[in-house]
Amino acid sequence: MGVTATVLAVDAGNSKTDVAVVADDGSVLATARAGGFRPPVVGVREAVDTVADAVGRAFAAAGVDSVNHVSACLANADLPVEEEQLAAALHARAWGTTVEVRNDTFAILRAGVEEPRGVAVVCGAGINCVGMRPDGRVARFPALGRISGDWGGGWGLAEEALWHGARAEDGRGGPTALARTLPAHFGLGSMYALIEALHLEHIEHARRHELTPVLFATAADGDPVARALVDRLADEVTSMSVVALTRLDLLDEETPVLLGGGVLAARHPQLDDRIRELLAERAPKAVPRVVTARPVLGSALLGLDHERAPALAHARVREFYEKV
Repeated sequence: MGVTATVLAVDAGNSKTDVAVVADDGSVLATARAGGFRPPVVGVREAVDTVADAVGRAFAAAGVDSVNHVSACLANADLPVEEEQLAAALHARAWGTTVEVRNDTFAILRAGVEEPRGVAVVCGAGINCVGMRPDGRVARFPALGRISGDWGGGWGLAEEALWHGARAEDGRGGPTALARTLPAHFGLGSMYALIEALHLEHIEHARRHELTPVLFATAADGDPVARALVDRLADEVTSMSVVALTRLDLLDEETPVLLGGGVLAARHPQLDDRIRELLAERAPKAVPRVVTARPVLGSALLGLDHERAPALAHARVREFYEKV
């Protein structure tokens, strides 16, 4: 008997969109990639058009024009109401009979566990945390930045580093090597020159994210201010994890805590070690580990969960992404 295309898996982040057409036996029939998914910037219709580009190519390669279920994990789907709006927009494209939209942090979580149970913290451009249990219970945060109580993420760390560097140079703050290492990254000799270049956009706004690795390098060289920022991020990651575990009644059970996104997946020694130390103190039964699998794997597994696919199908799609 032939296989049937049953799931369209979508992982759409700010910088790229990955899709996969998955058969009922877990075989990956086709994949495709497109640009970033940014509905707050371009609007929902144009953002979904970006997904449609990848879906069209994947469907053509798989020889199908629809599937049973669309499993989409999307950036900027931070609130349940946003998930509902985006689900309606995807359903209107008639790619599948049913559609389920989740925040893209759920993809990281599901990619890192054998069953839908655990907590995931993602630290990339921003920071977010979700948790889930097989019975459908979830824990989540709005993750809208400072207005929702968030601290951290690559952009936030870069901003904090700039703040400390500026104040060190002009005397309002204590000394830190950041006043030298941040401008040096762009070939500049002072924080004033860097501030001017950023303000006048002689350095593109998007390049600010390059300062986050500079912060970690400065911390690794022993600078107290930079090290304090890294420790604060570790505390934030731990706090989110413990709250999610508590909400799901998992604090007293051995539970995976998945760490993903560019900042956490980089395994900076100070950050990684400190997170593990704090989790050992505050959630001794948490089992932290870094997830490096492509998030679209998590979308595919969530889709197979929805379709009640057998364990072998889950294993097959996981094997495919472990090879690529």
